Amino acid sequence: MMAMNTSSGVWRDAAITQRRVRLLAWLSGVLFLFMGAGYVAGPLGRAASALVFVDIVFILLLGIPLVYRLTRQHLLWRVRNKLIITYLLIGLAPMLLFFALFTLAAYVAAGQFAIHLATTRLDADVAALEVDSVAFAQRLPAIVPRIEGRGEPGVQETQPAIETTQAWQAAAFVDGKPLFLRGAMGHARSPLWPPQWFAQGSTNDYHGIVLEDSTFYLAAMTRQKLPDGRTLITIGSVPLNNILMDRVAQNLGTVRLAPDGAEFANAMQGSETSPKEVAGMKNVLGGLTPHSANMVDVAVHFFSSISVLLWDSNRLINVPIVVTSRPSLLYRELFGAALTGGITSLLRGLFIAVCVLCGLLELFALTMAMRLNNTITQSVEGLYEATQHVDRGNLRHRIDVRHDDQMAELCSSFNRMSSSLARLLDEQKEKERLQNELSIAQEVQANLFPLAELRLPTLELHGICRPARSVSGDYYDFLLFHGENGEPTGASIALGDISGKGISAALLMATLHSAVRAYRFGAEDLTYNSDIWKALNAERNERSVRHQGDLFQSPSRILSLLNRHLYRSTQPEKYATLFLAHYEEKTRKLVYSNAGHLPPILLCADGSMRRLDCGGTVVGLMDGMRYEEEAQTLGPGDLLIAFSDGVTEPENDFGEFGEVRLMEVVRENRHASLDVISARVMEALDAWIGAEEQPDDITLVLARGV
Repeated sequence: MMAMNTSSGVWRDAAITQRRVRLLAWLSGVLFLFMGAGYVAGPLGRAASALVFVDIVFILLLGIPLVYRLTRQHLLWRVRNKLIITYLLIGLAPMLLFFALFTLAAYVAAGQFAIHLATTRLDADVAALEVDSVAFAQRLPAIVPRIEGRGEPGVQETQPAIETTQAWQAAAFVDGKPLFLRGAMGHARSPLWPPQWFAQGSTNDYHGIVLEDSTFYLAAMTRQKLPDGRTLITIGSVPLNNILMDRVAQNLGTVRLAPDGAEFANAMQGSETSPKEVAGMKNVLGGLTPHSANMVDVAVHFFSSISVLLWDSNRLINVPIVVTSRPSLLYRELFGAALTGGITSLLRGLFIAVCVLCGLLELFALTMAMRLNNTITQSVEGLYEATQHVDRGNLRHRIDVRHDDQMAELCSSFNRMSSSLARLLDEQKEKERLQNELSIAQEVQANLFPLAELRLPTLELHGICRPARSVSGDYYDFLLFHGENGEPTGASIALGDISGKGISAALLMATLHSAVRAYRFGAEDLTYNSDIWKALNAERNERSVRHQGDLFQSPSRILSLLNRHLYRSTQPEKYATLFLAHYEEKTRKLVYSNAGHLPPILLCADGSMRRLDCGGTVVGLMDGMRYEEEAQTLGPGDLLIAFSDGVTEPENDFGEFGEVRLMEVVRENRHASLDVISARVMEALDAWIGAEEQPDDITLVLARGV
């Protein structure tokens, strides 16, 4: 049933997959139609373009789970493919992650180095400008009176300071009024005017990069007091143009300040600069990107920002700067002269040798991984093929084991398992045959027990036997006797327990059953058929027929005969406990003899109890044994309870069930019918045993006078 359910589930999954594939193909065709209709002008084209997006969404929602399902069902079904993917996840994924981390770290380090070179060179130019501006400011106070008196300074007084730096521009202001310097256009050569924040502030100098009228400058300002108390402000500046950027980008690549487009958008992430301020900035580009030294020497863009002062508002903004360089340029700038020399060549050769060695080790590892993969997959393929043979019922198929490892041992274990299964199947068939025979034996034994309750005018009998296994070693029987007129004259009760369990005990029980019946019914024949007795005992005429019948009706005499019979016909270790009783209807006398059995209990109508323990030892163990017998009167309401050890000996955590609990149950139900009393006893036993297995055969015989 499970195999049928699995097969139906596989077919159902395959049908669902086929339907999804057809639906995906249909959606793909519709997508091409919508894409073609999108070129049509008008509302139809716009609607088709919108439907293209919707169709793509449906294709993704359907296609991604379908691809995942097909991958699991087909690509990942084979162990070989799973192992390959496992190797990739274990080996390649960490390498890719390490390479990505190394690349990111190298990019960050190289970017920081490139930006550092560019900003350091800019800072050096700013420092040089500051030196020239300070020198100019120190020379200027001495000539301010002459400049103001003549309206124009002499060439010898101002020219040297102005020419100190290439493209250097200077301006001077006294209390906000410009001084006219030689060679100046308008009020001065510098286009920068003293900002209000500097003129009114407490700072006496400033130097750095500034932005004025969408143009970048390197600027240096000083403020000092003239002897007459007026304030002199000098401004030195250099336009930050392409010429200056060429010097900054020397041996570095290209350096671009305030870029636009996508690069600017990436670089301005988190900047406080407003879009209006950035829109007017003029790009400043310097340097050239050289040709690559090899295939991996690619051009790399590094983004950062530098602080620029807004000239009029005294506010710092972050202006993006982009350095485009190559790894070879940065490598030469970083190591410089260290790249030459014998030690460097030795280290380079050693590095190449290590790389080659790592490559060989990787190739060796790949080869070993492939061999291990083949070993595992071959074993799995062999196991899979073997399971197919076993599924078809061929338990003689064996896997060809070629290696000596755990997978080979697994294949060998499968071969041993197949052999064991074949042997177990044969044993199962034999067990089923024996079980069938046991079932037949159980049916035969069930027919040996009384099939119904017996009832005499003054006595009612009831018995039950519940085997612990298929067949029972316990025995009980009721024998009913009739007079010459056919009316019942009495009954015999037999209850025994055979040593051991199972088939041997059941066979001995059948022997005991037949022997008891033979002796008891033989007594009846001798009593009521004198012709048979005379024919068998012609030479012993001195004894009467009635006397010989009484011998067989005596329970003690029958036990002696049974003891001799079992002792001579069974193994020495086989024996039985047996309780025999004969009830006489006319006199209500119960004559009994007990051969080693648990003493039955006679519960009288007045509540008193008597144990019926008169008799002797077990039967079949020793020859020549004699047994005693005793008579009891079974009055109305008196109840005889005979039982095997399976009733009193079951145990749980509280000990044995015992005779005390048995009699408590019987006393509580003594006025009920015998079958009800028997059922209550069985219920109490089941509750006492619980979920454990029944330890022994349970037999209970009840007789009550009426």
